[in-house]
Amino acid sequence: MHWVIVASYIHGPEDGEWLAPHVPGDRHTLEAVPSPAKHPGVRWDMRRARLTPLAKWWDYWCHGRRAWRARPGGIITVFPQLAAMIGIRQSLSKRPPPVVAWAFNLGALQRGWRRWLARGALRRIDRFVVHSRAEVRSYSRWLGLPTERFVFVPLQQGRPTMPHDEELEKPYVLAMGTAHRDYETLFKAVAPLGFRTIIVAGKRAVHGLDVPPCVEVRSGLSEKECDALTQRARLSVVPIRNHQTASGQITVVRAMQLACPVVATRCIGSEDYVEDGRTGLLVEPAAPEELSRALRTLWQRNDLRRRLGEAARQHALTHFSDEAAGVALGRILDEVADLHHRV
Repeated sequence: MHWVIVASYIHGPEDGEWLAPHVPGDRHTLEAVPSPAKHPGVRWDMRRARLTPLAKWWDYWCHGRRAWRARPGGIITVFPQLAAMIGIRQSLSKRPPPVVAWAFNLGALQRGWRRWLARGALRRIDRFVVHSRAEVRSYSRWLGLPTERFVFVPLQQGRPTMPHDEELEKPYVLAMGTAHRDYETLFKAVAPLGFRTIIVAGKRAVHGLDVPPCVEVRSGLSEKECDALTQRARLSVVPIRNHQTASGQITVVRAMQLACPVVATRCIGSEDYVEDGRTGLLVEPAAPEELSRALRTLWQRNDLRRRLGEAARQHALTHFSDEAAGVALGRILDEVADLHHRV
């Protein structure tokens, strides 16, 4: 079965083939439909705005139209906005192709007209791929769809290189990310410790907060610069304030892949990636004293950092890789294709 991939950050061959090379067997062929947008697409780990601008919605609509006109056997979308645009076309078609919505991650479960619109646009999507187990049930309820349409697949990241060693002369704690970050709790935790702390986030993430003297806030860094900071960090902390949907998995997975010990808030998403005491440390939400103790423990114990970092790296390379995601995608495509052939 021939599937087209619709991802806003794919503009041509130079952007790669996504997971296509990692889908096993020869039952399915995958081909990316390049985005028609004149400006580069923004990946979900680089987004800054809380709401999608109208100009971007138009880009998504045009991208979906380009994919639809290719007359594929099936469509794979990446990120919810494209799933919604393709879903509208599904709803208006008598015999639409099957659609798999990959990386279906919502920042929040909105009420009112937004929920109503989402239910209408997405009602015929065949499979939603989410990156936390809790989202299977919560998205099912929010959209009013059977849980069988939702599949948990761990978030994948391409295999990174590791050219940098830990910074020993001026060690630091690293925190990265903007969406739903609880930097207020982190500041309360690191202030009494005095550990050098680098935060890479949009300005809105720390707006109105009292930044301790030991904390440096950076923004506008490239992915390569972020990877270098992660590799050199003594440890990575991912403080989250989000009780509805998953946040922070990209930061957690990247740190694990780079063998950087992780301290994360115990919440939706992190519990599916970090095993407390084996591949990282989990702390309760909004608990600055507990977070401070975890940071102090990891900062002071070289043996624990090495053990957690190496275990995390091995786990991530096995379960959070493009290869693992490609196998999962292949299973989903088989299932959806079988269902449509029986109809």
